[in-house]
Amino acid sequence: MTDNPSSASVVPVTIIRPSRGWISLNLRDLWEYRELLYFLTWRDIKVRYKQTVLGAAWAIIQPFFTMVVFSLFFGKLARVPSDNIPYPIFSYAALVPWTFFANGLSQSSTSLVASANLIKKVYFPRLVVPISSVISGAVDFVLAFVVLLGMMFYFGVVPTWNVVWLPLLLLLALVTSLGVGLWLTAMNVQFRDVRYAVPFLVQAWMFATPIAYPSSLLDEPWRTLYGINPMAGVVEGFRWALLGTETAPGPIVFVSALVAVGLLISGAFYFRRMEKTFADVV
Repeated sequence: MTDNPSSASVVPVTIIRPSRGWISLNLRDLWEYRELLYFLTWRDIKVRYKQTVLGAAWAIIQPFFTMVVFSLFFGKLARVPSDNIPYPIFSYAALVPWTFFANGLSQSSTSLVASANLIKKVYFPRLVVPISSVISGAVDFVLAFVVLLGMMFYFGVVPTWNVVWLPLLLLLALVTSLGVGLWLTAMNVQFRDVRYAVPFLVQAWMFATPIAYPSSLLDEPWRTLYGINPMAGVVEGFRWALLGTETAPGPIVFVSALVAVGLLISGAFYFRRMEKTFADVV
């Protein structure tokens, strides 16, 4: 029996080489691992409330009691204006997207270190890890949003046709959370004290966002420039779409969208540049 090279099965060979400098995002590779993204997202959802007493109720408790505190100190004592809207629903409508953003940022910033064992054992696009951490917060958002709808019914607030913009505003919050999260999680692999700075960053960012107060306190052009904080556009957009505030947030949302996209693109390229060191350092 003679060997026939043409009949021999061809074994595909994949050569993995370390990248150099700035490299492409390789989004096609990310798409091929979409099933892994699904399973990691589902894992994060299950682990988040595993062995907890209240379970998913924490998704409601956190923004609701923050709203109670804000209503007491800012609404009753400080008499902060609320654009002619009852202060409890004024603040809660802002806390729903903010909580989604803040939790996604906190989870994604530590996601690579938390998945160190998986990263060391098998190859897959590392972008899957922080993306799944942010997307998993959508369940919490839905639960908190249901409570918001109940509050709107209680206060007699009827949404207008502007509500059709809500999916895009939620996408803007997701892009912002993921963009900043990519920067922080890549830095956290090398500098572990980043995780200690994240809570301070989130807390300071919250008070720099018009949650307890309206952006209408600022005159133009400062109000538009306030959109440099991407969450300012998200918060004001949510109030406009759901509660029917008089001032349309078009300019501020436009600025916020530009900044958010810039954060996402720059964060993704920085993440990919540092990706070659993750398995060795993490």
